[in-house]
Amino acid sequence: MATPTLAVWKFTSCDGCQLSLLDCEDELLTLAGQVRIAHFLEASSAVLPGPYDVSLVEGSISTPDERRRILEIREQSTTLVVIGACATHGGIQALRNFADVTEYLSVVYASPQYISTLDTVTPISAHVRVDYELRGCPIDRRQLLDTLTALLAGRKPDLPDTSVCTECKRRGTTCITVSQGIPCLGPVTHAGCGALCPTYNRGCFGCFGPMTAPNVGALLPILRINGMPAEAVDRAFATFAAAAPEFAERSIDEPPQ
Repeated sequence: MATPTLAVWKFTSCDGCQLSLLDCEDELLTLAGQVRIAHFLEASSAVLPGPYDVSLVEGSISTPDERRRILEIREQSTTLVVIGACATHGGIQALRNFADVTEYLSVVYASPQYISTLDTVTPISAHVRVDYELRGCPIDRRQLLDTLTALLAGRKPDLPDTSVCTECKRRGTTCITVSQGIPCLGPVTHAGCGALCPTYNRGCFGCFGPMTAPNVGALLPILRINGMPAEAVDRAFATFAAAAPEFAERSIDEPPQ
């Protein structure tokens, strides 16, 4: 039986999710003994041609070249897993979707005529079929390892499809909004982080993106009642998952009830 091949690809991003894989250290060494790492420029300059059994894709699509490359990667990959908020929802760089890109180019670059960019930043799923999504900024390393282990074993990864609130309950963490009045996006944010921020008395800021069918409208007045200004509400929903339509459809002009 042939050794499975793994490829790791980078698009517009900060490399943080790839570093999460490298941070696995001992586990990564074990994984390397079970797969052939064919493409992972963060770790090695060695590049093997496809096809690839599993491709991990970090980053969003922001240039014409990236739009072309993701089509080629999808064609060469049996299973394509997108990792991190940039790949799943556009990430922080998708904030430029709400501004004039031409104006940005003229301000930031001395010679903007040499810059080739798209008008908007989009997640990977806007261009190709995605098999699995690992959320977060950065991703959770345990979830990454569990997913890779499942794929190598030929089974479907067990990925959560609930909210951060359910993880708080499983950990026995008292709701910080109810007990302390701390604004938190946990009720509408996808699980997978282990409720890291609420466990340390910090409201969830939505880096795992929206859960399935989030009731954002019901959360908005609660955030305002707990002292979150309209501008802060808008900033929270339009940061890590700026391109997510579930978070874009909201009203921040309603006064607290």
